[in-house]
Amino acid sequence: MCAAPGGKSLIIASRLGCGGSLVSNERSRERRQRLIQVLDEHLEPEIRSRIVVTGQDAALLCRYERQSYSRILLDAPCSSERHVLSSPKHIAQWSPGRIRNLMVQQWALLSSGFLMLSPGGYLLYATCALSPQENDMVVAKLFGKYPEAEAAEITASSPVAAEKTEYGRHVLPDISGGSGPLYFSLIKRSGSMAGSAVL
Repeated sequence: MCAAPGGKSLIIASRLGCGGSLVSNERSRERRQRLIQVLDEHLEPEIRSRIVVTGQDAALLCRYERQSYSRILLDAPCSSERHVLSSPKHIAQWSPGRIRNLMVQQWALLSSGFLMLSPGGYLLYATCALSPQENDMVVAKLFGKYPEAEAAEITASSPVAAEKTEYGRHVLPDISGGSGPLYFSLIKRSGSMAGSAVL
């Protein structure tokens, strides 16, 4: 849903399989051009032909598409504290009000993504934020609003330590050799599966 600059699309493209397709959406025109450039430079033409790049506001996509995708990745815009800790520019922009504004944006994106998810499909919500307000609290709001939303366990092993939270996992720099912060929560929509994938 927020696909630039393209690394996530490249990883998913490498695992598409024979019949898979991918929609990579990026609202920012400048970042979308970078995304297209990355895909064009690094993918074989046959794989590239199965990736569609769109430029919609992902928070509004649910107005046009409902229950259309079997897998959705939402790497949401967030306060990105790793940058705040190392950059005077980013620390000057940080404020509690910024977190509140991001929570509104994250909720709009997550609820839109869930409405686009096919029954039986999975949505992975991720941020690089430390605050529970941008992580578990956004996911908790989804579970409170949509009874068909279910927490799904992530069983894949990870090379870094991830603390379990109420609704997901949190990779914290102090316990993972400097990796993170990274929060992720896997959400399933109850029912039987159909659809394709959007990033």
